[in-house]
This record gives sequence, structure tokens and C-alpha cells, in this order.
Amino acid sequence: MKFPARLGWVWLSLAVVFLDRATKAWIETQTSLSWRHEVVHNFIYLVHSRNPGIAFSIFANSSSAALRILLIIGALAITCIIAWLLVASPNLSALNATGLALLLGGATGNLTDRILHGAVTDFLEVFLGSYRWPAFNVADSAITIGAILLIFEVLFFRQNRANQ
Repeated sequence: MKFPARLGWVWLSLAVVFLDRATKAWIETQTSLSWRHEVVHNFIYLVHSRNPGIAFSIFANSSSAALRILLIIGALAITCIIAWLLVASPNLSALNATGLALLLGGATGNLTDRILHGAVTDFLEVFLGSYRWPAFNVADSAITIGAILLIFEVLFFRQNRANQ
């Protein structure tokens, strides 16, 4: 049985999950909740925080078990859709495959946290002047970069292929 070449992109997803889980495990075992350490003065901080909500701490103040289950089911559905797109989509470019693999790894990393802890562990915080970017992690970074790659593909490369 021959596997599609795209299945190789799953290794990138697995690397993201491993790196995400390893960094979160270090923060969880070596620091206490609400711990904070300045890495670059007034710019980058290591922190230990948990976000039971979704991106940008939406729903973070909710302690509803139903919401937790809904978020797990939603993340599981999204993860399955991304995995299906990565493996089954015809004519997938390297840029699309990279974006989908990063999205899959990031979504899986945060889903794992949500299942294990009921919340996602975040450990990086960035300040830009007086603006504090919400705390994030490796999975969040992979999701952001993956989404940017997919948007970049749609805006610039798909048009070029259509014009050829």
C-alpha cells in the first residue's frame, strides 16, 4: 500500500504537537500558576497561565462544564476537517500543505490541553508599548502561521495559477 506524499506533512503536525506539549509540560512542572519572568525588558515575558476559553480569552471567565465539552467537540471536529483536507485534497501546493499541517498540529496541541486540563496552558506574553498581547503558546503560533500561509496562498498564488 502506497501512502500519498502529502501524508509526510503529518510529520510537521506531529513535531508541532511534540514541541507544544514539551514546552507546556516544562512550564506546568517548573512554575506555579500566575508565575511571570521578564525575558526582554518591557517586551517578552514567560508566564504560566491557563485559558479555559478560546482565542484572546473569549469565554475565559466561564466555568461551565457544557462549554468545556462544546469546545472539545468543536476542536475535535475542526481537527478532523483539517486532517481530511491535508490528506484528501487534490492538487495541494506545498504552501497549502504546510499551512494545513501547522493548523493541524496547533489545533491538536490545544485540544490535548483542553482534554487533559480543561484549559489551554499559555506561557508567552508580548508587550508592544503599553499594549499587552494575550498570552499564547507554540500551538497558537503554529495556528497563526498556518492561517497566514493559507491566506497568502489564496491572495497571491492561486490568482497566478488561474492566470496561467
